[in-house]
Amino acid sequence: MRILLIEDDGAAAQMLVQGLGEAGHGVDVAATGRAGLELAEAVAFDAIVLDRMLPDGDGLTVLTDLRARGDTVPVLMLSALGEVDQRVEGLQGGADDYLAKPFAFRELLARLDAVARRRDPTPPEAVLRLADLEINLITRTVTRQGHEIALQPREFRLLEFLVRRAGQVVTRSMLLEGVWQYRFAPETKVIDVQVSRLRQKIDRDFQPPLIHTIRGIGYRAGVLA
Repeated sequence: MRILLIEDDGAAAQMLVQGLGEAGHGVDVAATGRAGLELAEAVAFDAIVLDRMLPDGDGLTVLTDLRARGDTVPVLMLSALGEVDQRVEGLQGGADDYLAKPFAFRELLARLDAVARRRDPTPPEAVLRLADLEINLITRTVTRQGHEIALQPREFRLLEFLVRRAGQVVTRSMLLEGVWQYRFAPETKVIDVQVSRLRQKIDRDFQPPLIHTIRGIGYRAGVLA
């Protein structure tokens, strides 16, 4: 599954990203409710893990905003607020399930699988396409014009992130948070270096180029008109 984790606790987020990744799931992380809503609008997630207590407000507000705009993505709400009234409030607000902290990670996995099955019985997408580029999310392989392109895990994640947002400008901040799980700007030019390496593999021997620099902002995947 492709999961959006909205969690401001860095240690907790890192633990969940590692565990969900080892279970075979892709994870995008947002540290605030606003960032989470922006990601949820840009990407079709299979499920959202939403912390109740966020630095810019109550996670329940995020949930209400999601449902108000017609987003039916399954939401598993996490909270240290384990009282019955709080759980009922979350479920009535549109959450598909509610898990009180602390929790066993395997229970979180089981609940995620359950809410995803209930809400959407269709199988997840297996292949992303952009022009003559194909990304197989099951085999984790990339081909262009029928030629397989060998990518490192981080390069694959970066390419997937860009292609899922094809046609949109992706800022460096979005990449730091969504691909590297950083919530601060590192001193090194890690993003520019990684994108340059990815572009060499994706665009060097093929036409048209698919990864473009938007000067001073970030990048955009797509075919320029």
